[in-house]
Amino acid sequence: MLERLQRRLGLQTIPGVFFTSAGVATLFVALAVPFDQAVAEYFGLLTGWVARNLGWFYILAVTSLLVFLLGLAVSRYGTIRLGGDDSRPDYSNLTWFTMLFAAGIGTILMFWGVAEPVSHFANPPFDGVSPGSERAASDAMTVALYHFGLHTWTIFAMPGLAIGYFAYRHNLPMRISSLFYPILGERAFGPWGWAVDVIAVLGTLFGVATSLGLGTLQLNSGLNYLFGVPSTGLVQVILIAVIASIAATSVALGLDKGVRRLSQLNILLAMVLLAFVLAVGPTVFIAEGMVQSVGDYFDALPWLAFWTETFRESDWQRQWTLFYWAWTISWAPYVGIFIARISRGRTIREFVAGVLFAPTAFTLVWFGIFGLSAIQVEMNGQVALAEQVQQDPSVAIFAFLQAFPLADVASALSVVIIVIFFTTSSDSASLVIDMLTRRDDQPSLVRQRIFWAAAQGVVAATLLLAGGLDALQNVITSLGLPFCILLIFMAVSLFRALRADYRGYSVDELVRGRAFPEVEASAETKQESEYVPEAVDRH
Repeated sequence: MLERLQRRLGLQTIPGVFFTSAGVATLFVALAVPFDQAVAEYFGLLTGWVARNLGWFYILAVTSLLVFLLGLAVSRYGTIRLGGDDSRPDYSNLTWFTMLFAAGIGTILMFWGVAEPVSHFANPPFDGVSPGSERAASDAMTVALYHFGLHTWTIFAMPGLAIGYFAYRHNLPMRISSLFYPILGERAFGPWGWAVDVIAVLGTLFGVATSLGLGTLQLNSGLNYLFGVPSTGLVQVILIAVIASIAATSVALGLDKGVRRLSQLNILLAMVLLAFVLAVGPTVFIAEGMVQSVGDYFDALPWLAFWTETFRESDWQRQWTLFYWAWTISWAPYVGIFIARISRGRTIREFVAGVLFAPTAFTLVWFGIFGLSAIQVEMNGQVALAEQVQQDPSVAIFAFLQAFPLADVASALSVVIIVIFFTTSSDSASLVIDMLTRRDDQPSLVRQRIFWAAAQGVVAATLLLAGGLDALQNVITSLGLPFCILLIFMAVSLFRALRADYRGYSVDELVRGRAFPEVEASAETKQESEYVPEAVDRH
């Protein structure tokens, strides 16, 4: 039935993945629009349960994956390439960096670069720290860097490395289900694999929709500051529609013409804004604070990475750390595939070092300039920044810029940067979702990519109308859990394949039990290996 529907609509997809994902998203929108309060309440209760009972799992899982990736990079497997042994990178280091950053957390940094440090400065996360104190300022920067540093990029790097390795070195389809081939065998290309891809599609769809929702709130605040545009649900829906249209145009142009050019433009504009704040802001204070913040971050990282608020009754970690990890995890399929697309030819050591440390270094600079400047603005009483951020974090960067010359020009530049970050996130995600929902031997149809760009906008608008920032946080914290579990199995699968690869065996030989002679394959695996090449279509 689904195949007949696909032919009638003229689509090129894996019907089970495409229509299931589209159906679940449509059902969510259909229920959330008329029953917005009930949906918001349900996800609020679900998020509370996840935070109370499984918050420790999020913390432990992400930290364990960071240790795993660093271990791979320095191990004997670090010299293995994402591709043949003679393959080389398709993009220069600079182009590679700008593309992965713009598609990663550019929108997030624009939203939280000022809001998070100021929030923690005014409301310290740790007991015994006085608001507005020197210790509060130090802790605010440390926690912000923890949330957007190595741990965030670990979540992106894990699927990116696995996808690039299996796709370019073993010629498996560039889908999340392929990563489980060493565990599931040929079942990874049937219903079990489709279920994995559906989880990846929905996680990507809702994760990017959350970012679009936050970006829309911030964009609306910027237009309100500049032109007096009212901050209402109707205006936000209109903004989402406009940005979705821009994203659809970009996604129709493809990766090189659309995403790459927008990414490079946006990094340039972001650097201009950074240079402006550094020049007109407290330059010496920023330089001193950045050096100290780097030390504080790496000093606190070992214990902060395992901190779970065990001995205190607080909702802080659910609102901040768990939300960030779940949000980033929901992005992981999309950013992972996107990073894999642009990382062919790099060694595992180059990949891990680049994806973990280059964006983290930029994050340190970003928070050093914006976060430290914002803290001093608050300390000097130039603008009632903390009060405004607590009321509405989306106004943070625009309220902050009022403390400097040319505030309107800088705010207008910020609006442009937000729009382009918004667009690159949406069109990159549309390209990736389209890859997840079709076979590798099928063409990428423009109308399919546009459909997913529109779906992101519709889900984002629905979440905003169903409760704004709280709804965005609750939905994503709940939906991030399934893919967090998949990330753990992904690491196991990758390690098994690398171990066989290092010994000179292919992933097919691993699945058939021939990679490690000391371990005999089960009778079932041997039996399957006799008919797999003819019976199973891996596309």
